[in-house]
Amino acid sequence: MSKDVEKHLSLNVSLPSGSKKRLRKSKNSKHKESVHTQKPAEIEAPQNEPIPAQVVATDYDVEEAQEVVFKPNEGPQTSFLSSSEREVLYGGAAGGGKSYAMLADPLHGLNDPNFSGLLVRHTTEELRELIQKSQELYPRAIPGIKWSERKSQWTSPKGGRLWMSYLDKDTDVTRYQGQAFNWIGFDELTQWPTPYAWDYMRSRLRSAHSRDLGLYMRATTNPGGAGHSWVKKMFIDPAPSDKSFWATDIESSKTIVYPKGHSKEGQPLFKRRFIPASLFDNPYLAEEGDYEAMLLSLPEHQRKQLLEGNWDINEGAAFTEFDRSIHVIDSFEVPDNWAKFRACDYGYGSYTGVLWFTVSPDEQLIVYREMYVSKVTASDLADMILEAEAKDGGMRYGVLDSSLWHNRGDTGPSLAEQMNMKGCRWRPSDRSRGSRIAGKNEIHRRLKVDDFLEKPMLVFMDNCRNTISQIPSIPLDKKNPEDVDTKAEDHLYDALRYGIMTRPRSSIWDYNPAKQRSGFQASDSTFGY
Repeated sequence: MSKDVEKHLSLNVSLPSGSKKRLRKSKNSKHKESVHTQKPAEIEAPQNEPIPAQVVATDYDVEEAQEVVFKPNEGPQTSFLSSSEREVLYGGAAGGGKSYAMLADPLHGLNDPNFSGLLVRHTTEELRELIQKSQELYPRAIPGIKWSERKSQWTSPKGGRLWMSYLDKDTDVTRYQGQAFNWIGFDELTQWPTPYAWDYMRSRLRSAHSRDLGLYMRATTNPGGAGHSWVKKMFIDPAPSDKSFWATDIESSKTIVYPKGHSKEGQPLFKRRFIPASLFDNPYLAEEGDYEAMLLSLPEHQRKQLLEGNWDINEGAAFTEFDRSIHVIDSFEVPDNWAKFRACDYGYGSYTGVLWFTVSPDEQLIVYREMYVSKVTASDLADMILEAEAKDGGMRYGVLDSSLWHNRGDTGPSLAEQMNMKGCRWRPSDRSRGSRIAGKNEIHRRLKVDDFLEKPMLVFMDNCRNTISQIPSIPLDKKNPEDVDTKAEDHLYDALRYGIMTRPRSSIWDYNPAKQRSGFQASDSTFGY
């Protein structure tokens, strides 16, 4: 056997079965082939079993060796970046890492050539800070991404685009008329005094590639600011924190549905979610303690907003003692023998607020039901009220805004008389001189935690969402700090004031053995004790 054949066989034996190795041809290869008549393939090779390949571990962790450009904090920041709802608000307290979360969110789509995003702040001065942070993050996250100062736009190597702009006035939204985005972000949402910009930009949320990229609106903010009230109505009040819910109209509180004639007529349109965050969700700031100390030094209402993320406190609020954790209780079935009554502030063009009250045996006043409607006639309202309280076991009385008993020489029945004729009985509220201030002081007294009972004497069941939203947010009158601002949304507040000023009390003589099913059980059915 020639040396060339032996070399060829040894190379083939050392390779796994089925593999080939290319040999370097020598200059005399043609001559050697002509000398040997027997081909290498015809020679029987020794039958050696193939040796399986073995993976040798590296001396370092591959994942750890990669540069981590941005890693979200565990908890709310991670939830925000992974949320699937159409509209999401992230925030609450200061220092929760809102800005970086907002900048990181569009990165999931920027490498797609069809991605088109828009991130806005209220003013150009505030926008500069956001742009500066993006210039620190984006080039490291997406190598090759370009920033255009003239267009105020980021463009990824694959063609994805993200504009960074401002919306100072409502009319500024017309700059985006005819444009389409699949991702829109509002940083510090409560700086917009009305929901106009947010609602209009929702109409720009459309894309031919939405099935792959999705359609998202994202916002961050702290409580307070000019838009505190509408943001609270849109994201905070409809559902508990961090719980997905179908989007509702902030005026009517009704779920937004597909219009009549649509293939999905009557079905809910899209979902929203509020993800709260606090300073303590951001370990980089919380561990130092300096930022927390600064927040603790702020005035009470600012401290509750920025440190605690409390949405029930607004600057200049009339009822700063309101605390959702102690003044809101779980709904329960009110015992039949508890005293019940209702109060109403009527309005057709604006809103009508109706509240139902009950008095517990320890004299605690409980608001257990509300009705908040607009453009409803007095006659129709009477029918709605009677239907709502049909199973309540009877109302002791009802108190209605005394202005509905007109005495101006009109010939027709007053609005109060129209409801009384329907069987929805009322008596006029107290509107004498000083009654407004007296009513406000009585609400303060009842919201205060009783030293003996260790609980407030006025609470609200959690189904009274509009009342729970309005009472802590209603502002003081700047000209008369002893009263609330009558230009604010005060319909349910007035109904609460009318009801409280009737000075309702519980009594042992309210006991009715025929209707007693729960609560206190009397051993003597005659005297009730």
